[in-house]
Order: sequence, then C-alpha cells, then structure tokens
Amino acid sequence: MANTRSAKKMVRKIARRTEVNKARRSRVRTFVRKVEEAIAAGDKSAAQEALRSAQPELMRAVTKGVMHKNTSARKVSRLSARVKAMG
Repeated sequence: MANTRSAKKMVRKIARRTEVNKARRSRVRTFVRKVEEAIAAGDKSAAQEALRSAQPELMRAVTKGVMHKNTSARKVSRLSARVKAMG
C-alpha cells in the first residue's frame, strides 16, 4: 500500500487514467470489430465505410497514448488489405 501523500495521489491518478484508457481501447476494438464483421458478411461497401470510420479512431488512440503508432498502422494496413481483397 502507498505510504506517502504523493504515492497515494499517484495511485488515484493511475486508477483514473486506467479507466479512461480502458474506454478508449474498447472503443477502438468496437470500430475494428465492425470492419471485421462487414468483411465476414461479404459486404464490401459496408466494410469500406467501417474502415473509413475506424482509421481516425485508431490514430486517435495513438495520440492519446493508448496504442503504439506502428501497432495502429499495422492494424489499418491489414484491415485495408482485407477490404481491398474482397473485390
């Protein structure tokens, strides 16, 4: 358990930040899942639309520090390749 005042404050801060990051990560996963569901359904136009809305979310996760830049770029790249291959 935290002893000093500063350590107790850090525990509170970390808990708050963890909650925010959890929500952000969950939001990103939801957008990615929508793209994957559209791909699985075979609906190319819906998949393209879902990908267009997922890309900014993935990049936003990077700027907020939830995800590494390369991780986000890799996810976008793989999803777009799968959408492109649907043709």
